[in-house]
Amino acid sequence: MKYLLIPLCLILSFLSCRPYLKELTKEVQSSRVYRIFPSNQTSTGDPEAGLAYLIHGDYIGGGIPVSTYQDFMLPEPDTILGRSGTNARIPYSSNAYHAFNGAEVVSGNCFTCHASPLEDKMFLGLGNSSASYQKNFKLQMQIFKRIVKKKVGKDSPEWEAFETYADINLIALPNIITPNPGVNPAFRLEEAYVSQRNPVDLRFSKAAAFQMSPYVPASDVPPLWNVRKKHALYYNGMGRGAFTKLLMQASSQGIQDSSEARKVHDHFDDVLAWIQTLEAPDWPRETHMDLVAKGRILFKDECSRCHGTYGDRETYPNKLVPLHEVQTDPVYARYFLQASGLADWYNQSWYATSPPTSTLTPSEGYIAPPLDGVWATAPYLHNGSVPTLEALLNSKIRPTYWQKSDNTYDYQAIGWKYLERNHGKDKQTYDCTEAGFGNQGHYFGDNFSQEERLAVLEYLKTL
Repeated sequence: MKYLLIPLCLILSFLSCRPYLKELTKEVQSSRVYRIFPSNQTSTGDPEAGLAYLIHGDYIGGGIPVSTYQDFMLPEPDTILGRSGTNARIPYSSNAYHAFNGAEVVSGNCFTCHASPLEDKMFLGLGNSSASYQKNFKLQMQIFKRIVKKKVGKDSPEWEAFETYADINLIALPNIITPNPGVNPAFRLEEAYVSQRNPVDLRFSKAAAFQMSPYVPASDVPPLWNVRKKHALYYNGMGRGAFTKLLMQASSQGIQDSSEARKVHDHFDDVLAWIQTLEAPDWPRETHMDLVAKGRILFKDECSRCHGTYGDRETYPNKLVPLHEVQTDPVYARYFLQASGLADWYNQSWYATSPPTSTLTPSEGYIAPPLDGVWATAPYLHNGSVPTLEALLNSKIRPTYWQKSDNTYDYQAIGWKYLERNHGKDKQTYDCTEAGFGNQGHYFGDNFSQEERLAVLEYLKTL
């Protein structure tokens, strides 16, 4: 009997998603390319203070009591950030700090998603494409919650700092399970967190503010060094207004209320200042300058109108390209227009109604991103469905099912070395037949000859 339950659950899950997916794949009849104009951003922050807050700060609000964390986790020296105190004995991707009531807790930090190794070097700001969100850890969290309660006691400050954090994660964990490896359900996490919060004062409530759809959107993690060029954040350009508010979305995981959110926001002028100092890594090998020169001309003629120009006089147009033109998988863009309550919640919340204001404005299109350091940012497209730049510029060679080959970088094809598979039935394989994770679209490179394509690839190495 137990063997019948798994396929039955999968069938029921698929059927529950079908009405949403039918809506999210409807053909777009009309839309246009347009520029997104800048909004006022802070310019008074201290970059050093911003990094210090990211690696030591209390922006998650609550977390696991340090004493309980140390019972279950082996000490792991922080050789990446070189921190001191409790933080010297936990991974770089977590922070130990004192919560709102003074209890010392541990939670994940921004570098869980926004730092990644490449060729034995860690790059802060590079999206982590090696994480997997394919398992449901709700049961483990339920058990862990009981353990913490028994250890620290329900009247302790440690429990007070842990309870909301635990409850909101219990709601989120079943709602972030992705069908493919390497993609990140960041907005699904935020959607789950805020669905249980009052939009005005951000207090946690067991009654949901809105219902979540059964579909789980996820994406590749873009590099943070592109933020300084952008007039809007996120792949669909929906993040408008104050970046400081938009960038603190992870705080909805454990903060107590809007007064605590304001204290967190007071540090994000510094965080944004640090992000704006980030530079893309240089291509680590030699380039063929004759090919680079040819590729520069081809790129200027065919690609720069959307992706900008590079070199001594850089430009970036901040263009939102409609779905009918870019033709990439439409589900992610349409999800936030048609199936998600996140934008409506956000636009009546503390984030949008207190200064500096920010809003979520979904659209049926995707931003053509800056290409600084594009060589290092595999996989490609908003959903991470294309493993190399070579395949991005030649749709005919894109694999339908593929698996990373030992996290090894391919300096010829520019991207991840991968193995092609015959199916996507295992959790290590990226399955491009999954709704929302297709590798279609962005066919602009198909018009190049093979010689021209090689020249453009050579030029992209230099950005």
